[in-house]
Amino acid sequence: MPKILCIDDDPGVLAATEEMLEDVGYEVAAVRNAEAGLAVLGRGGIDLVITDYRLPGKSGLEFLEQIQEEGIDVPVVVVTGYATIDHAVTSIKAGAIDYLTKPVRQGQLEVVVSQALELVRLRRQNEVLRTEVSKLSAERTVVGDSPGFRRVLDAIETAAPTKATVLLHGESGTGKELLARMIHDLSGRGDEAFISVNCAAMPEHLVESMLFGHEKGAFTGATKRTAGAFERANHGTLLLDEISEMRLDLQAKLLRALQEQEFERVGGVSPIRVDARVIATTNRDLQEEVNQNRFRADLFYRLNVLPIRVPPLRERPDDVPALASHFAKKASAEHDRPHVVVAPEAIDKLQRHSWPGNVRELAHAVERAVIFAADGRVTSDTISLGEGSLLPLNGPAAGTGSTRHDGAVVLDTLDVGEAESVLIEAALEKTEGNRTQAAKLLGMSVRTLRNKLNNP
Repeated sequence: MPKILCIDDDPGVLAATEEMLEDVGYEVAAVRNAEAGLAVLGRGGIDLVITDYRLPGKSGLEFLEQIQEEGIDVPVVVVTGYATIDHAVTSIKAGAIDYLTKPVRQGQLEVVVSQALELVRLRRQNEVLRTEVSKLSAERTVVGDSPGFRRVLDAIETAAPTKATVLLHGESGTGKELLARMIHDLSGRGDEAFISVNCAAMPEHLVESMLFGHEKGAFTGATKRTAGAFERANHGTLLLDEISEMRLDLQAKLLRALQEQEFERVGGVSPIRVDARVIATTNRDLQEEVNQNRFRADLFYRLNVLPIRVPPLRERPDDVPALASHFAKKASAEHDRPHVVVAPEAIDKLQRHSWPGNVRELAHAVERAVIFAADGRVTSDTISLGEGSLLPLNGPAAGTGSTRHDGAVVLDTLDVGEAESVLIEAALEKTEGNRTQAAKLLGMSVRTLRNKLNNP
C-alpha cells in the first residue's frame, strides 16, 4: 500500500488523520513539524505528503518550497482552515497537488488522497511512456549532414506540413521508411496513426483486403468485418512501401482511392471516405517501369507529386563517421556491451567501402564489429565487409572447413553443421576456453553451447 507522511503540530488532529488513513489501509508516518518531515522524506519510500499550513518553525508553504528546491519528487496536499482558504490557493500556486479544509472528514480525506495517488500513478506511467518514446525516437534518429543528404532533409521539412503525396525513391537500404516516418512526425498528423504496408510482402490474394478491408463473409475465412490499411490510416499517414511491386489490376483501385480518398471494402457496397496522407517508396525507376508497361502512368503521375531521391551511401561518404558512431552506440546498448568507440582507422576503412547494401549494410557491419570488439574499440581488423562470411576472430585458423584471411575466419564450406563446428571452435579459442564468453560471441545460450559440445 502507498505510504503517506502526515505533518501537523496538533497531536489530536494528527492522531485522527493517521487513524482515518490507516482505516482505509494506508501506511502512515506521522510527525509534528517540517524538519521531522524532511528527515522522513530523506529516508525515501513516501508516496504522498499531507501537511498543515500552520506549523511551528517552517510553515507548510515553506516546507513545500524546500522540498521542491531539494528536488524531492513527492506530491503534497495542504490542510488549511476555513478562514484561511487563501493559504490553500497560495499553496496550490506554489505546487501543492490539492488541499483539505479543517475539520477534515473521512470521506473528504479518502477522495483527496485517492485522487492524489492516482495522479502520482499517472505521472509515473507517463514518465515510463516518455522513456519508451525517447528510445523509439533514438531508434528512428536520422543521421547525416552531407550536402546531398541535407538537400533530402530540407525537402522533407518543406513537404511534411502539406497533404501532398510524397514519392521516396532510392536503392534498398537507404532508409526510405525512416524518412517516411520523419515526414509523418513533422506533419500535423504526427499524433495520428502511421500505417506501413509492404507491397512486396503482401500475399497476392489478400492485397486488396489488406489495403481496403473486407466485410464479413466476403471470402472464405472472412469471419468478421476488418478495416484495411487506408481506413486505419484515417487522419494519419499511409506508407506504401515498394509500390512498384503492386499488381497492375490493383493499381487502378489504388489510383481511385488516392484521387477520391474513397474506396469500398472487399464485399462491401457502401463507399468509405478517409483522410489519409500517402507516402510511397520504391527502389526502382518508376518512369522506366511505366515505359515497360509494368506500372500505370496515371498512378505514377499521381504518386510523383513531391518526388524525393534518397542518395545511396556511396554518394555520401562524409556521413559514414556519424552513422558508424550512431550504430555503435545503439549496438552497445542492445547487446549490453560497454560503450564502444570506432577507431579512426576503422572509420577510414568504412569510408572506402562502396556499400552496395547502403545504410542497412553499414548498420549490420558495425553491429557485428561491436560484438567482437576488444577493449571497447572497433578497429579496422574488427570490421568485416563484403559477403558477411568473415568473422573477426583473433588467433589461429579455426580448424577444418576454414582458412585464415586478414585476421578473420573464412568458411570454406556451405555445410551448416560443419560451419557451426568451425565457429564454435574459433570462439572457444578466442575466449581461451571460456564457454560463457564463447556463447555470447556465438549468439547462443551457454546451455545450447554445452549441448552442442556434448553432442557433436
